[in-house]
Amino acid sequence: MATNFDFLKSVDKNLFEIITEAEKLYRDEYFEQCMGQTRRFGEHVCKQVLGKNRTSENTFDQMLATLKDKGNGSEQEKEFVNDLYFLKKHGNESVHSAKVKKDGMEALECLQRAFEVGINYAVYNKKAKTNILKLRYDTELLVTGKKSKKSLSEKYLEEKAKEKSFTKRKNPPKTKKSKSSKKQVYSMKSESASKGIPFYWIFVGFSFVVAVVVMLILVL
Repeated sequence: MATNFDFLKSVDKNLFEIITEAEKLYRDEYFEQCMGQTRRFGEHVCKQVLGKNRTSENTFDQMLATLKDKGNGSEQEKEFVNDLYFLKKHGNESVHSAKVKKDGMEALECLQRAFEVGINYAVYNKKAKTNILKLRYDTELLVTGKKSKKSLSEKYLEEKAKEKSFTKRKNPPKTKKSKSSKKQVYSMKSESASKGIPFYWIFVGFSFVVAVVVMLILVL
């Protein structure tokens, strides 16, 4: 089965086996165990990087402190150490947590950080080919165990197409009212308007005028 850490296979087989086990745990949804395994991976990388510079350091914390003190202060090295601290912290929390947390996103970030650690270790400590610096962590490969034949640009276009189709479903086009219904309303109004004043009201008005005239004659 293919893995994101294939580049480590020829660099350090032990590290490769540790981290591929972490990916397997993730696929099986054992997220806490996955984070614990990435911590183990980080600790082994730290030991390898320190090498002869490691003296009395026994714990991961002590090794990280020594690694930080003996560093050259470059941005690449700072990121490397920060990633190791991240793996240690989240690995410890997953092991010592009182409650079981099924946090897939946190476990995924641990794998991604371990990926960056592995690449830095391979290139800057084991003199691996620098072309692996262009590699990006592939979540599809993590889940399926198969390398996608699609290029990065093809994946991008595919995601954009999905976004467009989702937007269309979310905002359906507004239906226009037919002109015939408007015409019908207009014709109904015009018919009622053309009827004029009803005969009853004409008769009432005429009777009222006659009554007024009669009263005036009687008074005079």
